[in-house]
This record gives sequence, C-alpha cells and structure tokens, in this order.
Amino acid sequence: MRILMASTELAPIVKVGGLADAVAALAKTVSRLGHEVTVVLPRYRAVESAGLMLARRLTPLEIDLGEAGKISATLFDARLGSGLEVVFLELPGLFDRDGIYDDAGKAFDDDPKRFGHFSAAVAALVKKRAAEGAAYDVVHAHDWMTALVPYWVKKVFDGGERPRTVLTVHNAAHQGRFPRSAARELGLAEGDVHPGLFEFYGDINFLKAGLATADVVTTVSPTYAQELVTVEHGAGLEGVFAGLGSERLVGIQNGVDYATYSPATDPHVVSRFDAEDTRNKGRCKASVLSELGMTVDPERPLVVALGRVCLQKGSDVLAGAVRGIVRTGSLLAIAGTGEPTLVAALVEAVAAENGEAVYLGQVTEALSHRLIAGADAVVMPSRFEPCGLVQQYAQRYGAAPIVRATGGLLDTVVDCDAHLETGTGFVFDEPTSEALVACVARAVTAMRTPAWGTFRRRMMRLDRSWERPARRYLRIYQAK
Repeated sequence: MRILMASTELAPIVKVGGLADAVAALAKTVSRLGHEVTVVLPRYRAVESAGLMLARRLTPLEIDLGEAGKISATLFDARLGSGLEVVFLELPGLFDRDGIYDDAGKAFDDDPKRFGHFSAAVAALVKKRAAEGAAYDVVHAHDWMTALVPYWVKKVFDGGERPRTVLTVHNAAHQGRFPRSAARELGLAEGDVHPGLFEFYGDINFLKAGLATADVVTTVSPTYAQELVTVEHGAGLEGVFAGLGSERLVGIQNGVDYATYSPATDPHVVSRFDAEDTRNKGRCKASVLSELGMTVDPERPLVVALGRVCLQKGSDVLAGAVRGIVRTGSLLAIAGTGEPTLVAALVEAVAAENGEAVYLGQVTEALSHRLIAGADAVVMPSRFEPCGLVQQYAQRYGAAPIVRATGGLLDTVVDCDAHLETGTGFVFDEPTSEALVACVARAVTAMRTPAWGTFRRRMMRLDRSWERPARRYLRIYQAK
C-alpha cells in the first residue's frame, strides 16, 4: 500500500510533544512492514536547523479554495536517516516563524488559516499524485491541526474514487475551534457550516468536521476511546464520538520506539543496562543526581516527574504533594514547563525542601533520557491521559510508573499487589495530592523488599514496541 500521513510534528525534526514521537514511530514501523509511507509536514523555520537536505520541486502545487480563490505551495522532498520519505509544504507567510503553535505561549491569530490551508494543500497533493498515476491508498491525518484533510479529500475527489481516510485523535481537549467568520478565508462551503459538520455553538470546529468526514477515527488507547463518549472526557464532542459507533471509533495503544528509547543502546545515558542485568542503572542514578547537584545516596529513591506543566497533567496535584513525597525518604526531580501559575507553585514547593527536590524547567531530550534511566519511579498524576508515553518509557528503563487511573495509563500500568507478584506499576484513583503521596509511599515501601528486582525485570521485559499497534493500523487501512 501507499500511505500518506499528514502531521504537524515529526521526531526528530519538529517536536513539541508526544505527537512527534508517535507519528515517526508508526510511520517507520509500517514502512518496515513492507508498505510505502510518506509523511507530509508544513515547512517550518525549524526545518532548516534540522540539517536535512531538501530537494525543491520545480512545479508548485496549486490549491483551489473555492470562493476564497487559489493559492500555491512549494514542495520540498527529504529522506530521514531511518529511510522515511518526507514532503514539506511551504505556504508563504504561514509557517516561516520561530514558534510551531504559539509565540511565547500565545496562540497565533492566523491559526485557522495556517492549518486550514495546510489541510487543503495536503488534499491537493493527494489529488495530484492520483492524476500522475501514483495514487495513495490511505491518507492518515493526525489531530485537529490536520483534521480538515478528510473533508478536503472528499471535496477534491468530488464523489469519485478516492483514498481511504483515517483521523487519529491524540487529545480531544484540543479541537481547533474558531469564529464562524474564519470559514470564508478557509474556502469552506457555506452549506457545510451546519451542526452535522463544522458548526459548534456558533463557531466552527476543525476536529468535529474531521470526525464527520473521516472513514475511520482512531485514538491512542482503548480506554480513552471509551472515555471520549462521556461528558467528562468528550470535551463537548461526546455525542459526535458516540455517534461514530465501535466500527468507526477505534482505540489503539501507542507504542515505544525502541530505536530511540532503550537502555541497552541509549547514547544519552552514562552506563547502559537491560532487563537481564540492571546493575548499571545505579550508575545512571548516581550520575544524574550529581548532574543535578543533589545528594548522591543509593539508598534514597529518586522520583521523577517529566512533562508539560498544566492542569491536565495534574501539576497542581504534584505541587501539593512535593513535601509528602520528600517525607517518604525520596529525592524528587521535576522537569517540564507550561502554565505560569502552576510553574510558580512547583517552584515554591520545591524551594522549601532544602535541595531534596528540584524543579528543572524545560530540559533537553538527552537529559530527559538520563532522568528516566536514573529514576526509581516516575509519577504521572494526570486528570486525563489519552495515551501517555512517559510511563511506557519508565517501564522500559526500570523506573516504576506511579499513575492515576485514567485513559492510556490504565491500559499500560497494572497495579501491583502487596507482594509484587503481579503488576507493572502503581495506580491511584483520585487526582489529589494525598492519593499521590500515599501511592508513592506504597512504592517506596516495595522498593525495600527482596521482590523489587524481580518486579523491575518484569516491567522491563514488557513488549511495548510499535509492531502490534502498526499491524492494527494496517488492518484499518486495508478494511473496506
């Protein structure tokens, strides 16, 4: 099959969050399984600093936006070290800027135009390839930023034979909701702005339109697929998700790219290890503690929190738990940035702990690997978590995930029993600081038992590769 994946992130070229890792790993795995995969991205300014050799196509891509007129895009081809084919679309004035999604935390005012025109350009590329005799069999869009791709694919093929479209929802809290007045410059047909497609409480909603027009909608864990049809997690679109039914809404758990996340081969850690010999994990712990300027004490557990600082991730819960976590005898390292008020709360909480807890802010990719490699446990007190990758990285590196019972965290972490004979981590129910501290205390107690080594090896031996998820996507691509 020939598959085109449309995304706004792709590791290692452009990465803001887990979307970049997921798209890169899925594309590589499907390609390795014998299919021709191309990923199409906007040409950001950041692409230039990625060191890629870009080949510019001489013929521009023409995009018909209906009543909004015609625009053109320049195409650039590249090949990653992994062998993956990438196409960059240059749309004048829309992506040549420093930020990917925002400028110092403020969303760009022209986001409807940026991602609406990009989606239309992707569909024009699909139509062009079909006219050249090199048609794609499947077009797979990711998240709200490319959610209009299925809409535009239907439009440009105008009822004729077209490729199958798949839309993956990585986080339904982000939907691309804009004033109705934006419809005209996007080239949307006036008749399409109605409650069955774009209209959403007087606005237009990119994700809603994508859900309505994609042949299949997937999301990034089975539990999250079930949660999306509820008021608590559907973010106003629960009725739309429910209306898809089990045939058109499918949850597939994201995996881990072992080429990037494996303690046996990781170039970022000081000493490599694996499930059969974990002795060097202690060296990784001592090294990262020294790097952070913290007390190097092998008897004290190192607890790490890594990710965006926001309410979704439970950063307020973590701030309220800092003192309690330290009182379990643990050292605590927190990395990530985000909402200023929550960052301030974390900074204040950490400052009171006399060096036994640190807040690191934004860290490099390399340091994030070293933190996970050195950690005894990783905490994720999320209010909701569509999939979660950090808990799976933690398991691979022998760090016990301590997670709230929600979304993909429930699908990847089985709560340990009192004797550590079963389970792959530690789970708590309520998003409160007290529940988090109690769960950390339970894990710390378990670390001091003879069964901890066996438990750690069991975690590290879990199969979290992308092979199984990729084969499930292939079945969706091939379905009629």
